Amino acid sequence: MSRNKIYANKIAAFLNKEPRDFTRPDLVKYIKAHGIKMVNFRYAAGDGRLKTLNFIINDEKYLDRILSAGERADGSSLFRSIDAGSSDLYVIPRYRTAFVNPFSQVPAIDILCSFYTADGKPFVSAPAEILRRAEAEFKKVSGFDFHAMGELEYYVIAPKNPLYPTGTQKGYHESYPFSKWEGLRSEAMAAIAEAGGRIKYGHSEVGFIRAEDSEMAQQEIEFLPVPASEAADQLAVAKWMLSGIGNKYGVVISFAPKISIGHAGSGLHVHSCLLKNGRNAMIDKGGLSTPARKLIAGFLELAGPMTAFGNTVPTSYFRLVPHQEAPINVCWGYRNRSALVRIPLGWLNAAGMVKDANPGSAAPQVEQTQTVEFRSADGSANLYFLMAGLCVAARRGFERAGALAFTDKCFVDKNIARKEHSALSEKLPRLPSSCWASAEALDKARGVFEARGVFTPQVIDGVIKRLKSYDDRSLSERLFGKEEEIKNLVEEYLYC
Repeated sequence: MSRNKIYANKIAAFLNKEPRDFTRPDLVKYIKAHGIKMVNFRYAAGDGRLKTLNFIINDEKYLDRILSAGERADGSSLFRSIDAGSSDLYVIPRYRTAFVNPFSQVPAIDILCSFYTADGKPFVSAPAEILRRAEAEFKKVSGFDFHAMGELEYYVIAPKNPLYPTGTQKGYHESYPFSKWEGLRSEAMAAIAEAGGRIKYGHSEVGFIRAEDSEMAQQEIEFLPVPASEAADQLAVAKWMLSGIGNKYGVVISFAPKISIGHAGSGLHVHSCLLKNGRNAMIDKGGLSTPARKLIAGFLELAGPMTAFGNTVPTSYFRLVPHQEAPINVCWGYRNRSALVRIPLGWLNAAGMVKDANPGSAAPQVEQTQTVEFRSADGSANLYFLMAGLCVAARRGFERAGALAFTDKCFVDKNIARKEHSALSEKLPRLPSSCWASAEALDKARGVFEARGVFTPQVIDGVIKRLKSYDDRSLSERLFGKEEEIKNLVEEYLYC
């Protein structure tokens, strides 16, 4: 391999090896060469949040054991479906996910793990395992690889700073010093990249809110398309790292869908694309390919129940309201940010742009990178269930009869968030308006998600039970005009 290859991951740079090729001896070699004193196992439990198990390295024999055999964990405390009478699970490290911990005062590497049962089989209800099955079943049906990437939006909540103010709702792509948290974002991006996150870019977002004694600045970090399992992993690590860096700066990092009524909420838009033999298969003869249109059909058909995985707290539905940029109608369109599914620019006619901007230079070869953007999810999402649900929805698009006709029927070419297009909006199907309605939609469609053994009935039951526990039917109407109660609800889910 060439020593000139660039690796953000410190372990990969030392080994001159792609993370996917890491082995146990590779990790031991790095640990010994760099004086690493601790290994941290991290894994997504039933709630989708990363949990942690810390190991101090006693000696090389002990290090080899934990890397070879993992450790036991109390499954009943991590998954509601497991009985305490027989609750042990194994957590086994996935070497390809190893990275140097950027926070630990003790030199440490972190590794993401998978769950296994007493008989050595993958634990079927683990979020990462559900996603792995969803990817595999999609490929069996379609013949394509499903890749995805997230747009991770969040607010930095800090004491009010009177210097270099940003206008309300005017923060989009603002620069330092008007965008005051560019340094935090840059630090987070570097740390996420070192942990294996394939970052596309970062920028300040539209939202900027001034309160009596604080200000809230919205930011975004967007990733590059990778296999869906990797996309969920990197988003989980990114959220954890951003929270850790926010703690270091003494500010709150919130991924909550809504932190102030009347101001921009934070979504988690997910772009997806289909690959065949490593090449993007979304365009054919200058237009959307048949596989891409089938993908859209699946997303639209299952958009309602998908909110059970992507919009999981009551304040999610303060974001999904009429006349805002967040979608409420089930439809799609080209470059249309009011639609549930958006087809963004894909560099189809890019060859001459660089030449025009740089007279005298040769026109480069620019690969088309067309994606399809699913816009309803937010930061409360269970990342692994959301990605798995998108894989299931994509598979449904390939399985259903009349998928292409259905896609054509759901197309819109107007900004339906505008009041002048209310009549069109009223004719289109709508997303659920509460966690309760989301649970009902999932219950009706559960057969599709449980098909081919992807989601287990226990997991679907658990999601439905949790969503209904909020009892948020008609919540917006009940809280109308009650500012203090709304504020308390927002605070309750600030760290969603």
